[in-house]
Amino acid sequence: MKILHIGGCDKFLPPLIEFIKENFDFDQHEFLLRSGMGKAPDYPNVKVYERKIIERLKFYIVALLKMHRADKVILHGLFDIKLVFILFFTPWLLRKCYWVMWGGDLYVYQLGDRNWKWRVREFFRRPVIKNIKCFTTTVPGDYKLAQDWYNIKSKWIHNLMYPSHLFRDAETIICNKFDKTETYIQVGNSADPSNNHFEVIESLVKFKNKNIKVFCPLSYGSEQHKHKVIEYGYKLLSDKFIPLTEFMSFEEYNSYMACIDIAIFNHDRQQAMGNIIGLLSLGKKVVMKPSITPFTFFSDMAGIKIYTIDDPNLLESLNKQESFNNIQKMKSYFNKERLRMNWTDVFDDE
Repeated sequence: MKILHIGGCDKFLPPLIEFIKENFDFDQHEFLLRSGMGKAPDYPNVKVYERKIIERLKFYIVALLKMHRADKVILHGLFDIKLVFILFFTPWLLRKCYWVMWGGDLYVYQLGDRNWKWRVREFFRRPVIKNIKCFTTTVPGDYKLAQDWYNIKSKWIHNLMYPSHLFRDAETIICNKFDKTETYIQVGNSADPSNNHFEVIESLVKFKNKNIKVFCPLSYGSEQHKHKVIEYGYKLLSDKFIPLTEFMSFEEYNSYMACIDIAIFNHDRQQAMGNIIGLLSLGKKVVMKPSITPFTFFSDMAGIKIYTIDDPNLLESLNKQESFNNIQKMKSYFNKERLRMNWTDVFDDE
């Protein structure tokens, strides 16, 4: 069987490539990637196309040819509207396509600006999404939303998706701030406006005189929004606000998360799953809106303790028992064996 993976060379894909190499017949897989933040491993079956006009044109031509030759096509995210156009005009290819749903590629239906561009894109997206053979994602609620919004009948396969969604061992990942005395609060996970940073920063002003530091990861997303968040954060929280603008390695970011006490995710949709899984694995308090699909997923999944955005005791960290319980439940669920089984289900699906 020949399995073709198409996506962006983001931070998620290179670790997945290594995972597939370690756990499956690597010769069956081919990776066709657009350049991004990640650095792809140097293997003959991994090809990355740069952000140049000729290179991108080659990418779409090669993608079209290889999709016809492949037995199965794994779409890592459905953000690329040009790829959607190709699939719209080659609907027979959809019978072998599996959409790995990231979040923003689905929620553009709900949260996108309802202008003429959105309507044109949805005109092409709707029949493509409706006729994709299979959907795979970590959060069941997202598949249910896709059913409601696009009237899909195709199957869903549960999938932890990427190695970044695996349990982090709190015994081996140590906070690198040995003199830490403040309560460390994380706000959001990126410079995307969907983090609703301003609302959270405003809500933290009343704690400005407490012994806190507010960290705001802004290493990717909108440059314009990043600068606005930094300006607003300093204005309202002065030196209590710490913007994180440099991209960290996976190991560096884990050490940073080990220092966090409370993480506030003010998204209106599924987002930041890698952050949330990592923080819960390390026994941290995670706060999010109860209206979004991850809240239901984590709460229903063996009763992991998640807090709501209107928690009256926002600055209280988890007690030792709550932290221990969450760690144990995360460890039993978000493990490599489950990830291997999930991808086996996708690769072996008929």
